[in-house]
Amino acid sequence: MSDIIHLLPDSVANQIAAGEVIQRPASVIKELMENAIDAEAKNVHVLVTDAGKTCIQVIDDGKGMSETDARLSFERHATSKIKEASDLFALHTMGFRGEALASIAAVAQVELKTKLASEELGTRLMISGSKVESQEMVSCPNGSNFSVRNLFFNVPARRKFLKANSTELSNILAEFERIALVHPEVAFSLYSNDSELFNLPVSSLRQRILSVFGKKLNQQLLSVEADTTMVKVTGYVAKPEMARKKGAHQYFFVNGRYMRHPYFHKAVMEAYERLIPVGEQISYFIYFEVDPANIDVNIHPTKTEIKFENEQAIWQILSAAVKESLGKFSAIPSIDFDTEDMPDIPAFGNEQPPVPPRIHYNSDFNPFKSSGGGETYSRPKVEWEKLYSGLTRASKMNDVPAEPDKEVIYPLAGGDVITEESAVSVGGADVPLYANEALLEKGNQHLQFKGRFILTSVKSGLMLIDQHRAHVRVLFDRYMEQIKRKQGVSQGVLFPEILQLPVSEATMLQNIMDDLSSVGFDLSDLGGGSYAINGVPAGIEGLNPVELVRSMLHTAMEKGNDVKEEIQRILALTLARAAAIVYGQVLTNEEMISLVDSLFACPSPNYTPDGKVVLATIKEEEIERLFR
Repeated sequence: MSDIIHLLPDSVANQIAAGEVIQRPASVIKELMENAIDAEAKNVHVLVTDAGKTCIQVIDDGKGMSETDARLSFERHATSKIKEASDLFALHTMGFRGEALASIAAVAQVELKTKLASEELGTRLMISGSKVESQEMVSCPNGSNFSVRNLFFNVPARRKFLKANSTELSNILAEFERIALVHPEVAFSLYSNDSELFNLPVSSLRQRILSVFGKKLNQQLLSVEADTTMVKVTGYVAKPEMARKKGAHQYFFVNGRYMRHPYFHKAVMEAYERLIPVGEQISYFIYFEVDPANIDVNIHPTKTEIKFENEQAIWQILSAAVKESLGKFSAIPSIDFDTEDMPDIPAFGNEQPPVPPRIHYNSDFNPFKSSGGGETYSRPKVEWEKLYSGLTRASKMNDVPAEPDKEVIYPLAGGDVITEESAVSVGGADVPLYANEALLEKGNQHLQFKGRFILTSVKSGLMLIDQHRAHVRVLFDRYMEQIKRKQGVSQGVLFPEILQLPVSEATMLQNIMDDLSSVGFDLSDLGGGSYAINGVPAGIEGLNPVELVRSMLHTAMEKGNDVKEEIQRILALTLARAAAIVYGQVLTNEEMISLVDSLFACPSPNYTPDGKVVLATIKEEEIERLFR
């Protein structure tokens, strides 16, 4: 029997490694930017074309490489950071595995120009699919210039499953921001299709955060600081009033490396308990400094999941630090005595003690005797009955008069009774449930129960309709039709609202601008990530247009869908939820009739667009079984 086990060629092994390290264009940018940081670069420039699918270029002014190092850097497990196994537990750099460049070269066409400061000429290296095509001496600036073209050109299946340009660019922006936020001492720039998205000069950490996410955060950030022998925690958290349901900026960094840590996230949110509404999120930028020997960054290929040795103790330190910050910078109003408009407070001299006030009263006064003496005092009679003249409480069934301070009782056949507590609202009046059965059968009356459900009679029994979900269903279909026909009715606002967005959100907004216009939004670009909301869809009066657009934007970013119709569904559903009638809203009979008629005119009245039940029916047999 012949042997069947054999070693894979390096080109195939590199493609397998690329599947772990290089998942999308953003992965390439992350690896190359981290290499630039490790090379002590002071300026890093990133240029992408077609969201990185066509070309990715990363230019730095770091140390650069010699001719030999440039060639070895593309070999698997070639690294300058590790010499022995113990170095894995004392890492102070970003990249260390030596797989990034080999993985990139295995699935793309790479050109490298690099030069040491001590050399007169640099090296130009061309690699395609792990095969070295050329290597020569060239004149180039100090540092390194990586150009990665046609990513996954030799792995069609991987390239086929890349997302749309908008989604891939969003991922690139996310990776760029994570690195820029932790290295304010380095200047960064990012260009997409020759359009500048970021230009971040060297600055302080707080200024770097504001440069990335907008100056509006400046008044909302609270500093956090805790220094212990186990861990040093620094950074910023947002004030409670900045809480939002979506779009919060939440970042953890450890030793200059971005990480995800749900356990520490709970520590931060626990500090905001009872300060923000349930289900809302808060922005934070937390930086940890720990001994590299106490963490393991090698548990995940992307190195975003990190294991701590003393997680529980760090959890307590982090939670206490955030609570201290919130307490120190509490926004609770207090009396300020250091003001010029001080109230005049009289000062008493030591020679004259203060005199207490005297109370004068008539000890002979008796409120139960008249001034004439001897007669009993009585209150004047108030004819309050006149206030209620013409008003009677009667049952709509039998006109039984209701006496004051007595429970209204509705007689039933057979001697049973139903009390007023069992009544439901019909057009604003309380009527027992059975009272309108005859009218409901005719289709001209509906009942509203608990400000949430609409009750109506059908042939099979009694139908209950969730009024909010029903309205969502109706509005969703209406907005989808408007988007497809581009016939959304826009209503101008008296004073335009200003929407300020960071670069990542502004990029996504450009992708859905046409759909927003189709619904009825009128937005104009003011530059610098600012947009003026000049018009909103008709029928959403009372809603905050800024928060509404922001909610739709964040939903589209979270879904990450590439299909234009799916993004349109997200916009229509978000707008429908915001504009739908709320629970507890009392409806007139005409409003209920209109809502029910509109619901059953929908193609799918039984469920909301996201699959929730809109209506349910209680069979007539089940109702009869209750009275056996």
